[in-house]
Amino acid sequence: MPRLGGLERWAEAERNQLPLWVPVMLGVGIAAWFVLPDPSSWRAAMLILAGIGLGAATLVQGGRMARSVAVAASLACAGMLLAWARAESVDAPVLRRPVIATIVAEVEGVDRLAARQVVRLMLRPVAARDGRDRAMTLPPRIRVALDEQDAVAGLGRGARVRLRARLMPPAGPVAPGGHDFARAAWFQGIGATGRGFAPVTLLRAAPDAMGLRQRLSARITGRVAGSEGGIAAALATGDVGAIGEADAEAMRRAGLAHLLSVSGLHITAVVGIVMVATIRLLALWPWLALRLRLPLVGAAAGAVAAIGYTWLTGAEVPTIRSCVAAMLVLAALALGREAMTLRLVAAGALIVLLFRPEALMGASFQLSFAAITAIVALHEHPAMRRWFGPHPDWRWSALRHLAALLLTGLVVEAALLPIAIFHFHKAGLYGAVANIVAIPWTTFVAMPLEMIALLLDPLGVSGPLWWLLGQSLALLLGLAHHVAAMPGAVVALPVAPTWSFAAAVVGGLWIALWRTRWRWCGVPPLSLGLMTMLTAPAPDLIVTGDGRHVAVTTGKSLALLRDRAGDYMRSALSEMGGTDAEPVALADQTEARCGQDLCVTMIAKGGRRWRIAATRSGYPVPWRELVALCHRMDIVVADRRLPEDCRPRWLKLDAQALRRTGGVTIRLDPARVDMVREPDDRHPWVEPVADRSERRQS
Repeated sequence: MPRLGGLERWAEAERNQLPLWVPVMLGVGIAAWFVLPDPSSWRAAMLILAGIGLGAATLVQGGRMARSVAVAASLACAGMLLAWARAESVDAPVLRRPVIATIVAEVEGVDRLAARQVVRLMLRPVAARDGRDRAMTLPPRIRVALDEQDAVAGLGRGARVRLRARLMPPAGPVAPGGHDFARAAWFQGIGATGRGFAPVTLLRAAPDAMGLRQRLSARITGRVAGSEGGIAAALATGDVGAIGEADAEAMRRAGLAHLLSVSGLHITAVVGIVMVATIRLLALWPWLALRLRLPLVGAAAGAVAAIGYTWLTGAEVPTIRSCVAAMLVLAALALGREAMTLRLVAAGALIVLLFRPEALMGASFQLSFAAITAIVALHEHPAMRRWFGPHPDWRWSALRHLAALLLTGLVVEAALLPIAIFHFHKAGLYGAVANIVAIPWTTFVAMPLEMIALLLDPLGVSGPLWWLLGQSLALLLGLAHHVAAMPGAVVALPVAPTWSFAAAVVGGLWIALWRTRWRWCGVPPLSLGLMTMLTAPAPDLIVTGDGRHVAVTTGKSLALLRDRAGDYMRSALSEMGGTDAEPVALADQTEARCGQDLCVTMIAKGGRRWRIAATRSGYPVPWRELVALCHRMDIVVADRRLPEDCRPRWLKLDAQALRRTGGVTIRLDPARVDMVREPDDRHPWVEPVADRSERRQS
């Protein structure tokens, strides 16, 4: 009982912080649904959580601690049920195998990626025929990419087109730890993706070939050339298609990529500019200023601006999340409450999780709420007010503000570090310093210039402002390139274990959300998780799910089986392998012997030499030679089905095996295989649609 009494006293001391854990525990349940493999484990976990909740509520007499445990278990159970229900509610057919089809479809959306000279169409098929001119059924929503020169005039939302396309099921991760597009596509209702071929026939032109967002982006890029115009369009509409790849990569390496996606920074800037302008302009009318509370009017104008900006930029989940947060802040201001608290952050997270529970698993949600939680938790600490508060001497006050800005940047970078490592396998070293310059420059210089230029553009007097905007964004790009070129600007890291990321997140939240000295109990799991992520070993071998691409670790770079691997595949494999160096050809390595159809290489690990063979063409290999080769190899990889008599000493990864496992990463010391798809994984984006249909009928 003394221990229980101590827990009760701790819960009483932290009672004001307990509501902050509501979205956290709901998120624990959501994450558990995504991590656990099948309906049986989901039901078992929910029953266990429900039992814990009921036991805590009934077996222990009263007490805040018992009630807190009961509520926490109930929220986690509700989170699992919420995620499951959401996944079932968006259930839609998914293409089973690659096909080439002639499609007649309605256009739902057009996304022009000018820098890549690609136009991406979201289509709703009306009719489709296969290569033998037989009618076929396609998923109700597909995404097709076209070369820019093949996109006909009049293509826009509401148009009807006919085109040929090679379609395939939404791709899962290239290897364990990679981006799972299949999961994202499932929640977006996308059942197939592919590439369209010319000619594209326009059967019905769009009522408005270019929507407001596209027209505004085109207007901005027409006034400001190059990537500067692309950044200006991104700030106004969220359209990043006109930013050159080299400039976009520099922004990513410098830790400034968040400026290119409409988020809380942009919403805050728009709301702030509109509020200040509204209050200042209305204050010029004394009669009105004496009769109305101008801050309330300004807040209302800011709210309208936030909603309009969110709609203009496509109403993506991150933007909606930022808009909700802005609404909560404006409501707090209208009620005379503190503008930004952790309770408002928790309320924003709760709203997003209730309507879009899958957002929890995305980097965007995690980065946004980690950053704002770190900022608010830091500035709520009494030491911040004591060390960095106002000072009578303006010089000391300015120095304190600069120090607070630098400390805030460092804390935010530390909070985002585990997320960046887990999702992007990279860690930036100079992002905090770069953002100290870039964020104020974008907020107080670039965005006001752009807003004024857009307002004056219809009058024909905005030329000088567009020029100034271009120069300001050129300076921003110059900063990005300078920081990106610095030694060690980005450190590439291998895929980290999921448990280490979870430990880092739990430790960080424990430190940020509690207020008593027990908050520092979060330091050990945070340190353990972060150190494990930073020291995770690189895989010795990476095999993609189709068996076509194999990457072998060779010192500081990767050696690729196929010399002509595309840029996307080379980049993805490098990320998985934790290297920033340009991949090299396996055929050029001294340990490898490669012919037209096969490559054989050796890796010395764990006190032995591992012999590895992989097919590298679609041509058949003589059966007897292949079987004899298999018997001499430790690992054999093929993009086809190998004969039963092909029995390597340790691991056989042919098309049949890879269909079950997806991409794999292999470590040889100690021997370990990690798979994209566990054998018992029954999440709906993993299990084939036909299998689900058959199970339902049975």
